[in-house]
Amino acid sequence: MVSTRIEVDYLLETHGEVQRVAEFMAGEQSSGTFVAIPGETPELKERVAAQVTRLEILDHAVEGPSLPTRVKVESEARFKRAFITLSWPLDTLGPSLPNLLATIAGNLFELGSVTGLRLLDIRLPDAFAAAYPGPQFGVQGTRRLAGVEARPIIGTIIKPSVGLGPDETASLVNELCSAGIDFIKDDELQSDGPACPFHLRVEKVMRVIDTHAQRSGKKVMFAFNLTGDLDQMRRRHDTLLRHGATCMMASLNSVGLVGMIELARFGQLPIHAHRNGWGYLSRHPMLGWSYIAWQKIWRLAGADHMHVNGIGNKFAEEDSSCLASARACLAPMFAEKPCVVMPVFSSAQAPRSAPATYQGLGSTDLIVTAGGGILAHPKGAAAGVEAMQQAWQAAVAGVPLDDFARTRPNLRHALEMAA
Repeated sequence: MVSTRIEVDYLLETHGEVQRVAEFMAGEQSSGTFVAIPGETPELKERVAAQVTRLEILDHAVEGPSLPTRVKVESEARFKRAFITLSWPLDTLGPSLPNLLATIAGNLFELGSVTGLRLLDIRLPDAFAAAYPGPQFGVQGTRRLAGVEARPIIGTIIKPSVGLGPDETASLVNELCSAGIDFIKDDELQSDGPACPFHLRVEKVMRVIDTHAQRSGKKVMFAFNLTGDLDQMRRRHDTLLRHGATCMMASLNSVGLVGMIELARFGQLPIHAHRNGWGYLSRHPMLGWSYIAWQKIWRLAGADHMHVNGIGNKFAEEDSSCLASARACLAPMFAEKPCVVMPVFSSAQAPRSAPATYQGLGSTDLIVTAGGGILAHPKGAAAGVEAMQQAWQAAVAGVPLDDFARTRPNLRHALEMAA
C-alpha cells in the first residue's frame, strides 16, 4: 500500500498534560490555532489536519525544564518526556521540501508549553521521491568517477584551510596525486577569496590532476567548494565543467535548502555536502534535529556525499552517534528510489580510526578525509597516504593494526605518532 501521509517522530518535554500538548502541536502545524476559529470544520480537519498517531510517555523524572519559557510554571510542576509521532496528510502541503520544513520544524520549537523538542525521524510518501531528483551519483557514481572499487575512498583536505594561493594549492595537490590519493577537498572556509580566487584555483589544480591522470590512468577526485549565492554557484559549476572537474562541494547550512535543490537541478557533478554548523541544530539533547532525520532532507534534495563526523573526532559527538549517522546514509529511503549517499568521515581521522570505523559501519562504502592524519606524517604526504591505505587493508582483513604494521614502516610511524 502506498502511503499518502507524512510521519515525523519527536522527543517532547513539557510541564503540561502530554496528550493535550501533542494535540496542540498537531493543530498548530496544520489547520488549528490557539483558539477555535470559524471555518475549521470537522470536514476540513479530516482532510488536512495533523494527527497524533503515537504517544509513549517515558517513565523517568525530569527535575526542571531543559529550555527556558515565558509561560508561568508552578514550582511543583512535574516535567515529563514522551516519544510522539505526528502525521500529516500529503494534501496538507504537497510534496514540497521547503514547505515540509515549515510544517514539521516550524513554530513547534517555540511553543511555550514545550520545554524540550527534538525531531528524531521522518517518513515521507513516495510523492516526494517523484518530486525531487535525489542523488544523481551516490555511491556507485562516485566510485566510477574516482576509479575506486571495493574499498574506502581515501581522501584528504587542503591545509592550511586558508592562506594558500592557487599555485601553492596546486603544488600540494601535485604531491598528493603522486602519493596515490583518491580524493581531495577544499576546506569549507575556502571558496572564492581574493587570496585564492576560485577560477584560478580550479584551473591550476585541474591542470595538475589531468597531468597525473594521463600518466597513471586514474583521475583524482577534487571537491571544489563553490558555496555562494545561486548565480555564483552556477558560474562556478560551469567553470568546473570547462576544466573537467569531477566533484563540487557546498556548505548545506550556508546555501540553504532551496540553494541545494537548485544546485542539484542544474549541476552535472557529484555534490559533496558539508554540514558545518551542524552543532547549532543538534548539540542540546532536547532541542533541534537528530541527524537520522536531517540527512534525509538533503539526500532527497540532491546531495551525493554527506559528512557524518568521525571516530575519535575533535568535536562533542559520541562515536556511536557518528556511526549511526553513517549507517543512515546507506539505508534506502524509498523502495523504488533508495537515494543512498556516500558517508564522509572527517575530523581527526587517522590510521587508528580505521578498525572501529569499519566494524561500526560494516561497509567499505565511505569516503574518509584525513587532514593531519595524512599531511602530518613524519615521512611526508606519500607515506601518510600509504599508511591510511594500509590501515584500511588491515581493518577489512580483521588484522590488528600493530601486527599489520610490523612489516609496514609507514603505517608503524603513523601509529607511533598517534600513540
